[in-house]
Amino acid sequence: MMTVVDCIVNDHNLVLVLVAALVCLFGSAVTLRLLSRAVRASGGQRLGWQFLAAVAGGGGVWTTHFVAMLAYRPPAPVSIDPALTILSLVIAMTGLFASLLVSAIPASRVFPALGGAMVGLSFSAMHYAGMLAYRVVGIVEWQFNYVVASIAITAVFSAASVALISRRPPGLQHYRAAVTLLVAGIVGLHFTAMAAFRVTPMTQNFPEFDAQAIAALALAIVVVALIIVGTGLASYLIDTHVQANSQEQLRHMASHDTLTGLPNRASFNECLTGSLLDARDGNKKFAVVCIDLNRFKEINDTLGHGAGDEALRILARRMAQSLEEGEFIARLGGDEFAAVKRFADRSEVHAFADRMAGIFNRPIRIDSMEAEVGASIGAAVWPDDAKDLDELLNNADLAMYHAKHAFLDTICFYDPEIGASVRKRRRLAEALRHALDHDQLELHYQVQMSLASGEIHGYEVLLRWTHPQLGPIPPSDFIPVAEENGLIAPLGAWVLRRACQDAAAWEPPYRIAVNVSAVQFMDASLPRLVHQVLVETGLPPHRLELELTETALIRDKARSLHIMRQIKALGVGVSLDDFGSGYSSLETLRSFPFDKIKLDRTFVDGIEHDRQSKAIVRAVLALGKSLHIPVLAEGIESDDQIAILRAEGCDEGQGFLLGRPSPADDLARQGGPTRFGARSVQQYENPTGVDTLSDKARITSA
Repeated sequence: MMTVVDCIVNDHNLVLVLVAALVCLFGSAVTLRLLSRAVRASGGQRLGWQFLAAVAGGGGVWTTHFVAMLAYRPPAPVSIDPALTILSLVIAMTGLFASLLVSAIPASRVFPALGGAMVGLSFSAMHYAGMLAYRVVGIVEWQFNYVVASIAITAVFSAASVALISRRPPGLQHYRAAVTLLVAGIVGLHFTAMAAFRVTPMTQNFPEFDAQAIAALALAIVVVALIIVGTGLASYLIDTHVQANSQEQLRHMASHDTLTGLPNRASFNECLTGSLLDARDGNKKFAVVCIDLNRFKEINDTLGHGAGDEALRILARRMAQSLEEGEFIARLGGDEFAAVKRFADRSEVHAFADRMAGIFNRPIRIDSMEAEVGASIGAAVWPDDAKDLDELLNNADLAMYHAKHAFLDTICFYDPEIGASVRKRRRLAEALRHALDHDQLELHYQVQMSLASGEIHGYEVLLRWTHPQLGPIPPSDFIPVAEENGLIAPLGAWVLRRACQDAAAWEPPYRIAVNVSAVQFMDASLPRLVHQVLVETGLPPHRLELELTETALIRDKARSLHIMRQIKALGVGVSLDDFGSGYSSLETLRSFPFDKIKLDRTFVDGIEHDRQSKAIVRAVLALGKSLHIPVLAEGIESDDQIAILRAEGCDEGQGFLLGRPSPADDLARQGGPTRFGARSVQQYENPTGVDTLSDKARITSA
């Protein structure tokens, strides 16, 4: 009687044993890798990974068993039952799948070990079912103690292996240990179980052993196993690649702006930190360059936000394509960008800024429209301009702010004087915002009257601000600050609403003239605001006049004309302010339906002794009469001025000679309007008998 181990050693048929061992190692590694993915998954994905692990693991251990079996040459004729052979494969896969389901139960830490022990039992069931398919012509005996030992070995090792791989997340050392344990369990099962197998041949005459057939069969089994296990491995690799791509996409999304694809603020801060470390190590310099688009809001307002987004994408592509070594640019938000430029000579920063300015000054074609945005560029250099990164970025921003305020078309480098000036303007902006929020502004009114009869026609509204510490601040100082800091819209709305409230309570019901800045006039919602204020205050539309400068009209004539027509459709008057001080284009008077022309005070100042000023005044008055547009002269301060203007036929006048700007409560002392006695603004009901806003005049979205 011979053992199967004796058959192996005696025949030196170790090639197939080596192949079986390699399949065992490869299959165990793939199975546990798939199981580790199942541990990190949930729901349907976990079931999918568990199924793949069961198929790969069952196929691998089944192949290991049968290839090793084919390596044995027993002293008796052998045949293999195909039905039981296939059944053993099914047992391996289904048993392994059920075991993995148990190991994933989250109720207790016991279940991974319990499921692992079931894995060993499944392998044992597969092995002994396979042995039943191994038909030998002879007397077969089983050593029961070896059978029990084989089952115990594989159960213990498999339990330890699955318990290790079920850790969250399983580390590399845990994975290697788990593979070693599983391989040891499978090998221990096979050799211990085969030691329990004894064969006594019943005859000494049997056909010669066909080694080639056995090798072919073993090869076929190995190929099938490799296909099964390889399928599991391919699934794992594909998922790993997909996960890697997803993680890369998430990382890219976290570090890049979704609209433009440029790096975002987080990436910029990371680059800034890296540049600082490199500069310190190499005793080098770098510059932070802040960029803010100049006319981006106009694109949004004129062409829509979709066009604005497209403009940003176009500019981002141009900037990204123009970057050279040592340059980095990111979008910080809105129309703000920031760059890091490493340099040896400051001229390199100038060259970089010129390259960027060229990009922003090139026309952008959006659909059939072309637009130029331009940009303000400021820079600060480390370590010359700052001690730390926050200060460096802030100083670069201050330099950019100064470039925008000063209308510079070249880069502005930070210096302490610029910083002090910009900080002062920013403090002024904060104070103005506080004054607006806490109703600390006031309106003064300056009379406008007929020069022929001396009759009061109305009042111009003038905004006044007295700072608690700085005292009175002229509009020429705080209005530009309001425009630069996005305060002009709420400031203009406050002035319009307050002026209409005051005027609605006047007796007699004089007209009021409210100045509208160029920035405010280009807001498409201005007609809606005017309509809303008139309805709220009850002021008849014909008593309101909006004063515009020519600067507010030439930016986009078609848009300006559209907005003006909507305002006039309400019954509100529109006058051209400061005529003669700007472009003074006759085309403007021809194209826009103005109700009044206001002659700039610079011509009135020299009218007594300057022949040219007098000639210009006479020409403007003649132009107004020919166009049937009344002319109001500003800045009248002397009797000679008013006498000349009356002689030349000027319709209306305004100036210190006729009346100084005063709060509404002081107008009565100057012969102006008084407030209605007991009636509030809400009780005011059109004393002139003229219809207020009708449904036909309501403004829709511009």
